[in-house]
Amino acid sequence: MVKKFRKSALAVIVPALLGATLWSAPGFAGNVTTDRLINSEKEPGNWLNHHGNLEAHRFSGLDQINTKNVKNLKVAFTWAMGDMQGGGKEVIQFQYAGLEGTPVAEDGFMYITTGWGSVTKLDTRGGVPRMIWKYSPNPDRDYATTVACCGINNRGAALAGDMVISPVIDGRIVALNKTDGSKIWEAQVADPGKGEVITNAPLIVKDMVVTGMAGAEFGVRGWLEALDLKTGKRRWRTYTIPGPGEPGHETWKDKHGAWKTGGGSTWVTGSYDPELNLIIWGTANPGPDWDNAYRPGDNLWTDSTIALDADTGKIKWGFQHTPNDPYDYDSVSENTFVDTQVNGQFRRVTIHANRNGYVYANDRKTGEPLWCTQFVDKLNWSGGLDAKCKPKSYNAKSDVQTYMKGTAAQRGTATKGRGTIDGVLEPGHMGGKNWPPTTYSPQTNMYYIPTIEGCNKAFAEVTVPGALKPRQLFLGGAPYSTFEDPNCGRISGSITGIDVRTGKVAKKVYTEHPQLGGLLTTAGGLLFSGHAEGAVVAYDAATLEELWRFETGSAINAPPMSFMADGKQYVAIEVGLGGAWPQWFVTATPELKSQVPSNILYVFALDR
Repeated sequence: MVKKFRKSALAVIVPALLGATLWSAPGFAGNVTTDRLINSEKEPGNWLNHHGNLEAHRFSGLDQINTKNVKNLKVAFTWAMGDMQGGGKEVIQFQYAGLEGTPVAEDGFMYITTGWGSVTKLDTRGGVPRMIWKYSPNPDRDYATTVACCGINNRGAALAGDMVISPVIDGRIVALNKTDGSKIWEAQVADPGKGEVITNAPLIVKDMVVTGMAGAEFGVRGWLEALDLKTGKRRWRTYTIPGPGEPGHETWKDKHGAWKTGGGSTWVTGSYDPELNLIIWGTANPGPDWDNAYRPGDNLWTDSTIALDADTGKIKWGFQHTPNDPYDYDSVSENTFVDTQVNGQFRRVTIHANRNGYVYANDRKTGEPLWCTQFVDKLNWSGGLDAKCKPKSYNAKSDVQTYMKGTAAQRGTATKGRGTIDGVLEPGHMGGKNWPPTTYSPQTNMYYIPTIEGCNKAFAEVTVPGALKPRQLFLGGAPYSTFEDPNCGRISGSITGIDVRTGKVAKKVYTEHPQLGGLLTTAGGLLFSGHAEGAVVAYDAATLEELWRFETGSAINAPPMSFMADGKQYVAIEVGLGGAWPQWFVTATPELKSQVPSNILYVFALDR
């Protein structure tokens, strides 16, 4: 459903009536056109796309802050973002909302989002931030979070034309006037009544807003949807789980319609290649997560990278990483486009770091696998990958995969019995990499992965056909881990640099805690990371030597970005623990139990 709002003088004078609060004279900037988005590298002072550019490089062309002077980096200003309140009831409750967003910036104006979807426009010119306006979508704080498995999350807004496009956890997309924050249109895209929510930042493709959704843990059927940029009306919707008569439906071999609740959600922002006119996106785990016997077959297109025709939404190719997944190994993470030489031949590559511990390079046009590499230290589930980048332990004669013995939890013997992993799974179900985004530096030709080094266990339960109830978890088991487990122990992290030409691990630096926030590289030869325990750290991108560190005193779950205002380069990061870690895995990182959210935007600049 789309609600269209007419702009008027009243909306500018009294924006609070439409949900936006106006605090000072509005700032004006040019329309964010398709050409500007495609050529965003020409505007290094701005951060126009969620991932920096449409290729998801998360690389800033600014070099004012560099390896020689980064030691002089200081806090320029902070901004209290608010919206820390938790929510939920019954089974699912969240103590607080966190921050996972990437700000976007244009001409010194920043647009930031909270976990609850509030959008704030800041004027950062002069080095002292001023609020221009704030818009709150006012979601139901109890109901919305009963259909979210993994936190009160919002990963950011998008700029398009004269609008700011932002998601809301309850399944809405809102389009706001960039100047005054008044609402232009609103579309209810996902259905929280089914367990669908929206946490990803939108992707702007030509005159469309493309969004994914979350909910694979609630027995949904995943999809991508394109909305008309001017009206919010649907252009196309493509399901990631093929229905009867669609290619791939034959990979759901059950007799009880498991495809209808098959998962495959799309909760991280994709990438767009304007020359090939392809949108490339990652998909999440199948449902139920751990009872793969309920859904025999490879379960396309879960745990996959898929390429869609931007105009029609038709799937042009797909590549599946973990068929019939019993591990919750999402493939939902971003796809990074790099044009480079691979084995002496020029290729248009899309690179994806998977939760299963491998990083993959595929040809963007055809999907052909070009290389695949293990990036975590310990990995025990696959038996290695073959020449086509498929797990060697995959059994083509079996409809239910067990992979390497002892790594996948099997059903119990009773009708509702519980089975557990005989050993441990490496990497654990949280993945070798979760949603926090990678970065690619054209200076070093390296692709850097925020890595989770660790393992855990799981149990599986028998899923009974027809047992799914709306807005209830549909897991078929669950993961578990504790710091005291002698067979697994604590979970740590690393930043792993991959040579994009060869797929080889080129550099690696270890961190005490898992990498939960994401990465940024810059033309100043730097790599920035926000650590889970609260440190913002700058590394030499070529050597991964630590050059600078600042302790925020609060856990970080968001990626850094960089922009310029008044000729001065800034590095910004949202600080506030949230997401899945406190819900599912914090027992394996006991120090993080004491970390509290601060929900503060930190912005750094050189101290001259």
